[in-house]
Amino acid sequence: MDKLNHTFENLHNQYFSMVLHLCRGFMKGDRELAHDLAQDVFINVWNALPGYRAEASYKTWIYRITVNTCLLQIRKEKNKIKVPLETATHIIETDTAAHTQENENILYRAIGQLDEVDRLMMMMVLDEIEYEEIARIMGVTENNLRVKIHRIKTKLKTLIEDERRRTG
Repeated sequence: MDKLNHTFENLHNQYFSMVLHLCRGFMKGDRELAHDLAQDVFINVWNALPGYRAEASYKTWIYRITVNTCLLQIRKEKNKIKVPLETATHIIETDTAAHTQENENILYRAIGQLDEVDRLMMMMVLDEIEYEEIARIMGVTENNLRVKIHRIKTKLKTLIEDERRRTG
């Protein structure tokens, strides 16, 4: 059991920020929900760790657990009353930190408007996961993945421009 605890601690330390980032994308930028969801992911990792068969890297395995946990949460949220996306606050050009934070918020809101699969792909791209690994996780060819990502980026660009027009 000591080895299991040590392995879990190492996985948590190594992958928590990646999981949190992915959860934040699924939760449309909501930091608190993403943090709660990331904790749920690691509860699932802990529960599944004794059955880990090393058929994929720990990173890929944790990505799959994260995606499944996020999709389950999204399904639960669909059964709740929907709250419309909040209107973005005005971007403050003089404050770089505020500007960067607002750009990040706009990006996450735009990603949040994508369908679940597109959202997942973009979060992996933002995490700088190799296309080969993303294709393996998604179960598509690398060429197919590249086409999909190009289309998603084009759609995201439009969503971001629309969001900026609304807030600008």
